[in-house]
Amino acid sequence: QCLQPTMAIFNNTTSSSSNFLLTAFPGLERAHVWISIPVCCLYTIALLGNGMIFLVIITKRRLHKPMYYFLSMLAAVDLCLTITTLPTVLGVLWFHAREISFKACFIQMFFVHAFSLLESSVLVTMAFDRFVAICNPLNYAATLTDRMILVIALVICIRPVVFLLPVVVAINTASFHGGHELSHPFCYHPEVIKYTYSKPWISSFWGLFLQLYLNGTDVLFILFSYVLILRTVLSIVARKKQQKALSTCVCHICAVTVFYVPMISLSLAHRLFHSTPRVLCSTLANIYLLLPPVLNPIIYSLKTKTIRQAMFQLLQSKGSWGPNVRGLRGRWD
Repeated sequence: QCLQPTMAIFNNTTSSSSNFLLTAFPGLERAHVWISIPVCCLYTIALLGNGMIFLVIITKRRLHKPMYYFLSMLAAVDLCLTITTLPTVLGVLWFHAREISFKACFIQMFFVHAFSLLESSVLVTMAFDRFVAICNPLNYAATLTDRMILVIALVICIRPVVFLLPVVVAINTASFHGGHELSHPFCYHPEVIKYTYSKPWISSFWGLFLQLYLNGTDVLFILFSYVLILRTVLSIVARKKQQKALSTCVCHICAVTVFYVPMISLSLAHRLFHSTPRVLCSTLANIYLLLPPVLNPIIYSLKTKTIRQAMFQLLQSKGSWGPNVRGLRGRWD
């Protein structure tokens, strides 16, 4: 079962009663070295891709616009989410370092869920940006001012802390029986909460309620925004203008899809479909972690000409960030 621990422990790994055991791909422990090769490639793409997008938006002045500011937020969140899970994933695959303490597990669990909520909030903000740009273009600059963008960024950062704080307090007051094997190479609330001495279903469904409320609200807002966008686009007579308006939304639609589909699938696999094979849960978890950070920079670099050109210029500069940095920025701008 997806949440049911197994007694098979690779390489005689032991765990004290105060720790958990992480799992990468159940049943495929002997192939971890080979599995780590594509996993490392995906992590490298995620780190380099998002880092490069964040860098070009910060350094290139003509990209200092609301659309690119929100894209830089998305890249920063993807970077943080990738770094949060990188040590434990590679630790399990490379060194079979499966044991993790309660404290480290809870810290990682908080950051995983916090950055997931951050990404959901950024996607909502990007939908709002496209809505204003297409449905009310004359007031775009007046609506999304630098001060408004700063306020939005602060709200995005405060939101996960406010909603996750009660969960953190509840977990700190709960007692856990450790020594159990998790289904993922990282700590995930729906699974960890199962091993409390109290009634785990209360906290599990509270977490499900928060996820449905927060992410469900975000999805509804995004859908509502695109209904209005589609209605505005269909009212445009010129076909070329219709295609141009829709093309500006393609990247965001792809980003929404690659984020919400794996996340919802993993959450349902844990809470509703208890007969789901553990290896499938582990695969869904790794897709949930790696798919958005890997695909988002690829999608935006391929579909957004200005981002693509700026990245090419960054690569052509060959890292000349010494005395020539002013001249380099002058050429870009």
